[in-house]
Amino acid sequence: MKNNHSEHWKNLPWHKLRKNLFRLQKRVWKAIREGDQKKALNLQKLILKSRSARLLAIRQVSQLNQGKKTAGIDGKKSLSFKERFELEGTLAKLAANWKHQGLREIPIPKKDGTKRILKVPTIADRAWQCLIKYAIEPAHEALFHARSYGFRCGRSTHDAQKYLYTNLQSNHNGINKRILELDIEKCFDRINHKTLMTKVIAPQAIKQGIWRCLKAGINPEFPEQGTPQGGVCSPLLANIALDGIEKIHKSVRYADDMVFILKPNDNADEILAKINEFLAQRGLNIKQSKTRLVSSTHGFDFLGWHFKVQANGKFRCFPSEDNFRAFRQKVKKVVNCSNYGAKEKAIKLAPLVRGWRNYHKYCQLDGKYNLWFMNHRANKVFSKEKKLNRHQVDNLCLKAFPKIPYAENKFVMVKGDYSPFNGDLVYWSKRNSKLYDGATAKTLNKQHHHCGYCRLKLIEGERVHLHHIDGNHKNWKANNLLAVHKSCHDYIHMSKSVSRKLDETKVSRPDLTERCEA
Repeated sequence: MKNNHSEHWKNLPWHKLRKNLFRLQKRVWKAIREGDQKKALNLQKLILKSRSARLLAIRQVSQLNQGKKTAGIDGKKSLSFKERFELEGTLAKLAANWKHQGLREIPIPKKDGTKRILKVPTIADRAWQCLIKYAIEPAHEALFHARSYGFRCGRSTHDAQKYLYTNLQSNHNGINKRILELDIEKCFDRINHKTLMTKVIAPQAIKQGIWRCLKAGINPEFPEQGTPQGGVCSPLLANIALDGIEKIHKSVRYADDMVFILKPNDNADEILAKINEFLAQRGLNIKQSKTRLVSSTHGFDFLGWHFKVQANGKFRCFPSEDNFRAFRQKVKKVVNCSNYGAKEKAIKLAPLVRGWRNYHKYCQLDGKYNLWFMNHRANKVFSKEKKLNRHQVDNLCLKAFPKIPYAENKFVMVKGDYSPFNGDLVYWSKRNSKLYDGATAKTLNKQHHHCGYCRLKLIEGERVHLHHIDGNHKNWKANNLLAVHKSCHDYIHMSKSVSRKLDETKVSRPDLTERCEA
């Protein structure tokens, strides 16, 4: 019986379900853009009742999300295939009248020595939150400000980085500008519930569920405030509450972190007063210890980077000292660990270094940031192993510190207030393809950013995998690689019959055959 549930789950047509959901979300986005809120609310009710949306929500929280193995208050870290289908049935019956369980509290240390409390819902509650996120996200994406980049589909920290470069470079007179840095004190814990609910665009059934969700994670000292930090929909709710602060003055915002760009004649006190008034309406305050006004030549930290306009007027961006120090400690911990051999250390270091270099690939990475000293230290530690010769040690260091191509300030920022829900799949699939490099990037270009199996555009929301057509994972020839969705990759390997179907598909689609085997 267990195998039957397993096969049934894997046999679900995930590409078709995703297509069904996206079609509804696109219609919600369009309705809000056209000012037809009544139509949008009716479409949101359809999403709440959609089997495609329910199955995708369960799959997202139980298979794809990074925190999928974090247990809630019920102690469940995962769901069996049978339990996934049972949860889909529960959501079908109770989604419109969902009642939340309690939240598991996990203290997370912060850089300043304090702790923030991560409040983790159960897997069932996370699935419901993901379902309502599918319904309300496209409605608000149609209205969100263009300079809001945090926790939004299709946008990233690199967009915020590029915006600052555009406004502080020499041909924009960046040397004479000032920066007002500010952070919101306990943003997730202090958002006023009633104010937030007036801004949420959703039918009453969803609003009632969100209200219960908010009340499930309240602080007894502040019963009318806060969103549970750790919930699937919490970042979206925070964005809804803070949307509009960008209109006060030229600024860039990533979730609750923001910087305002001031010209010489701008009145900083007046701008700060308007910000305080905006936040007070939402039950929020500025964190005074992290609020300061500095010149662009003095430099400032934002999102793990240090931005500075040099004396000659040229803009520069480096990894921040705090970010680099934390990364260095992680590398040091692995290199000096006595429990692992050199090969195991190289395997553990590679994703750590690759991730750091990918994040900072649009910075200036010379001097200490090229990691030469870390590489040299690792080489000395690896060479102490008697079983390894010099050539093997050098190869391990190359694997441990993979090279990532970088180009300072060359990132292409997202167009205006563009959203993936606008239906421009060509734009978004090409943009998503730029997240990859090496063989994956080449294969994506060759396939014109389509999945090699389901033929849908490869847009944000699911990782891209490389499939080896002949099954030989050592054969990296271009004609043996196929870029596919992660779910499609699982589907391909499910059985031999699916592999035969892939061969038939290639025969029936000469355009795909040419792209894969040219």
